[in-house]
Amino acid sequence: MTDLGDATSAGAARAGVVLVPLGSVEQHGPHLPLSTDSHIAREVCQRVAEQLVEQGVSATVAPCLEYGSSGEHEGFAGTISIGGDALRHVLVELVRSARRWADRIVLVSGHGGNVGALAEAVRLLRFEAPTVAWTTCAEQDFDAHAGHAETSMMLAIEPGSVQLERAAVGNTTPAAELWPRMKSSGIEAVSPNGVLGDPRNATAMDGERMLGALAARIADQIQDGAVAESGSFLRASTAVR
Repeated sequence: MTDLGDATSAGAARAGVVLVPLGSVEQHGPHLPLSTDSHIAREVCQRVAEQLVEQGVSATVAPCLEYGSSGEHEGFAGTISIGGDALRHVLVELVRSARRWADRIVLVSGHGGNVGALAEAVRLLRFEAPTVAWTTCAEQDFDAHAGHAETSMMLAIEPGSVQLERAAVGNTTPAAELWPRMKSSGIEAVSPNGVLGDPRNATAMDGERMLGALAARIADQIQDGAVAESGSFLRASTAVR
């Protein structure tokens, strides 16, 4: 079983690890759909579940939580954000409900703006019971938003949704340096086209490699089980492929 939405209640009762993809509805430059983060989070969770099942671990993927904390993108049409406070409350109630029947819950975010709410929610939830952890669909060598990484992964997942002819370079400054201004003034203040990175040379082959590495890393982390104080997984030693 790898899809909770298609399971019966009796089937769900056999789930050991429940992966919950977290996405967003937000601008992704002029060439990617608003649902990019959700597509990536779902695909990564599906691949992780398949790997865990192959390793003898019962795993299932819950329906994606499509709305996230995307306030920094609200200068662009199409973005819908529920904010950090609402997301934190939703995550707390979601996990409290799911862990009545699931052994472990793993929250996997495709959107970096969800991380603050994730850390706060999971810190509380782990105080109640250490059955939940979180991680993201990001790596240190990925550019931050609508750039080479996300465009490549979308070319591998949903190529028909990518308008590569419209892809344009955005701000390539490391996101950590841009975050204070983005938080106060939005991404539009640092990148008028909404892109943080350069998507022009993205390929489906690169995307497939990235998705494979993400799934392998997260599956390893789940098997290892080590988490930081915030509830995020520590990088497993076997995660680098």
